[in-house]
Amino acid sequence: MQPGDRVRVDRGGVTNEGVLLPSTTRDHLVVKLDGGYNVGVDREEADVEVLESGVREVDPAAETDDADDATSEITFDEDLPTVSLISTGGTIASTVDYRTGAVTAQFDAEDVLRAVPELAGRANYRGRVVANILSENMEPSIWRDLAAAVREEIEAGADGVVVMHGTDTMQYSASALSFMLDAPVPVAFTGSQRSADRPSSDNVMNAVCAVEAAKADHAETLVCMHAGQSDDACALHRGTRVRKNHTSRRDAFETVGAAPLGVIDYAAAAEAGAEGDAADAAIEWNREPLPRGDTEGDGDAVSVAPDLDGDVELVKFTPGMDPAAWEYLDDKDGVVIEGTGLGHVHTDLIPRIEELVEAGTVVAMTSQCLDGRVCDRVYDTGRDLLDAGVVEAGDTLPGTAKVKLMWALANRSDPAEAMGRDLAGELTEESQPWR
Repeated sequence: MQPGDRVRVDRGGVTNEGVLLPSTTRDHLVVKLDGGYNVGVDREEADVEVLESGVREVDPAAETDDADDATSEITFDEDLPTVSLISTGGTIASTVDYRTGAVTAQFDAEDVLRAVPELAGRANYRGRVVANILSENMEPSIWRDLAAAVREEIEAGADGVVVMHGTDTMQYSASALSFMLDAPVPVAFTGSQRSADRPSSDNVMNAVCAVEAAKADHAETLVCMHAGQSDDACALHRGTRVRKNHTSRRDAFETVGAAPLGVIDYAAAAEAGAEGDAADAAIEWNREPLPRGDTEGDGDAVSVAPDLDGDVELVKFTPGMDPAAWEYLDDKDGVVIEGTGLGHVHTDLIPRIEELVEAGTVVAMTSQCLDGRVCDRVYDTGRDLLDAGVVEAGDTLPGTAKVKLMWALANRSDPAEAMGRDLAGELTEESQPWR
């Protein structure tokens, strides 16, 4: 019995047929079923029958007692651009732990190259691991490490950067780097909604499009994910205007309030990459992107402002909420409120907000609506909030507003003023035809 054999596995009254795959442990068999899914079975408790030998060509060297023993060779081609792959974990860099059945993030950047062979020949790759976590465990300290890593990679010669990240908090990290970094090359965040062992995995297309986006002629910090449910295009979302709007669909990410910054055609990008060319012709920009800058010179091509004030909270107002729930906000440096509609809370909460402002807390108002901007000059409640010292954050997304306030408190002399001003494409210009 060897990897590549077609086998029938019986265990506990359940029978599975498929192709035997290499396993990272001697204790488990891994079988790829005809439908595309993988199953793991305890070797000692299974009865295995070989139905056909060598139906698939599988490298048996991948079967080791220690997954870290596997190595990959990355060659350098001076005619290709250099793309840095920075891993933070997440589903795009995940595998299935067959002891528990759970998906775990455990691959580094070289593992991603092995898992996505379609990336070969598109660029020279530099790889590094900043974190190896599921994205719900992301923290501001890792944003600082990530910003430093991106700067170092660009200064070391990277023509673009791809950040592999879990999707649950990708929008926060993309926002953070949008404020912290002034980079002359693309920084493309990507991930996958579904792990590589699933037939509907989106990891290959997202990774290929992200690498091509990182090679293209722009300098945006963006999120590159499926544009629709089909495998035909990826959307390029500006990092400060994107939101994950679905728990599991492959096209979960949307640019709020507008079309994506651009769309990259997968087939065209794949063809261009196979020839080693940049994929500019495969990208249709809906708005003019930031231009590439000069990476040559005295090392000042990349500027980083990594300081963040972690003493900021994002709170959501709901009808009937207990005002005591806001007591923990005392002494906070900043508070972002998700208000209703144009930016409202119950009138009984306004004195509490005024106390926070008088104590030195910057309080910014956003809306829990998925589209539109706050305007606290329309109704009495809004005018009272303005009188209490609340700052309107326009159409800045609530999550982005939290990250922005963390950054503004640490980097701007007047953070309240900064919250009402566009810094990184997070705040669109207000249309005021009556003025």
